[in-house]
Formats: sequence, C-alpha cells, structure tokens
Amino acid sequence: MTDQQPADPNAQQPQQPQPAAPSPLSQSEDIQWASFAHLGGILGFLPSLIIWLIFKDRGPFTNTEAKEALNFQITMVGASIALWILTTILITISWGLLSPLALFNYAPWVVSVIFSIIAFTKVKDGNHYRYPFAIRLIK
Repeated sequence: MTDQQPADPNAQQPQQPQPAAPSPLSQSEDIQWASFAHLGGILGFLPSLIIWLIFKDRGPFTNTEAKEALNFQITMVGASIALWILTTILITISWGLLSPLALFNYAPWVVSVIFSIIAFTKVKDGNHYRYPFAIRLIK
C-alpha cells in the first residue's frame, strides 16, 4: 500500500504568476526605437519587422515609423526580386552579352541604404518620415 492519495480534481491549484504587461515607452525611447527601425533598413527588412512586432503596442511613434520602414523594406525586397528575374532573363536571351546589366541588381539595396539614412536623420529628431515610394501592405 502507498500513502499517496489520488488527487482531488476539485482541489485548488496554486496560481501561476502572470507576466506583467510591458510598460509604455518614454518619449525619448519611442523616438529612439522608431529611428532604429529606419536605420535597420541598411540590413534589410528584419530589423524593422522585429522592432515593429516588439514595440508596436508600447509606443505610438515607433508603431507608425516602424510600419513605414517595414513597408519600404518590403517594397525594396520586391523590387530586388523583380530586377533579378528580369536581368536573368535578359542575360540568358542575349547569351551573356548583357551581363553588365547584373550590376543594376544592387540598385534597390543602394536606394534602401540612402533612404534609410535620410529617414533615420529625420525621425531621430522626432519628425515623421514618409518614403517617397512604398507599397503600404502593413496598415
């Protein structure tokens, strides 16, 4: 025989501590993370996506600016893919004669770096920045 008794299904279970809700960002932190979302565009769309997902509910300025940066970076990824496909087709059709066109595949990245730096300098001062062209998929 064992001294263990079957667990009473009606017995009260100990309460697990609930995680605390994240605190809102201060105005300076809000501006800082918003500017980092734009500057992260130098590396691609992931920094903007991560910042938006983490801070969208904690700071309104970060929410707005990270969405703007993310939309621009998604547009640049689409442009890069389209350009790679186009140059591959043109180079293949021309039997390699148009291979210098492959250099244009880096144009979206160069444009992304330039506009990300411009946006960073505007947003770090607390001003909103809107890219001159972007497909706004994230509303």
